[in-house]
Amino acid sequence: MSEKLRAGGGFCLLLLWFAAVNGWRPLLTVLSAAAIHELGHCLMLRLLGARVTAFRLTLFGMEMQTNSCGISYGRELLAVLAGPAANLLAAVLLDRWGTREEVSVLIGANVALCVFNLLPVRFLDGGRALLLATDWAFSVAIGEQVLRVVGAVTALVMAAGLAYLMWQTGGSLWLLLPMTGMLAAVSREIQGG
Repeated sequence: MSEKLRAGGGFCLLLLWFAAVNGWRPLLTVLSAAAIHELGHCLMLRLLGARVTAFRLTLFGMEMQTNSCGISYGRELLAVLAGPAANLLAAVLLDRWGTREEVSVLIGANVALCVFNLLPVRFLDGGRALLLATDWAFSVAIGEQVLRVVGAVTALVMAAGLAYLMWQTGGSLWLLLPMTGMLAAVSREIQGG
């Protein structure tokens, strides 16, 4: 395999912090759902004839580099939506055949990852899907403007909701990371990308 995997220091520190606070079992649950998600993307890209050339683990998830030149909007849209679809499929299969309490937690992790990734925010699959669909239907300029407005509004609403949850829960630090990511997305959209 010629794929390269790079993990940033922030990602490694986040894993250690999460494990220290919550234990290894919840960490493995979250990582399992994330692996299913990325496997969905990888399998679809391979089916479409593209190859993943590198993986980069960051504070906000995994980024993939591919040699997907020449893939149509429709096919790229399939690849983008394959990650959330894999999480949804995993949740359905686990619900159908699972019986233990640990399985219900894994179902929840897969559903949460699917829903979160479908938000129309630029750095998430939903943002990429919105951009591809509007580029395909209208034009690149319109797609970019639609994503800028929808992404900024969605990210602002999510950041406000996460801030409210932090206040209600007495300052859950786990909500700080996605809230910071959403505020960064709002700032990026306002500044023009």
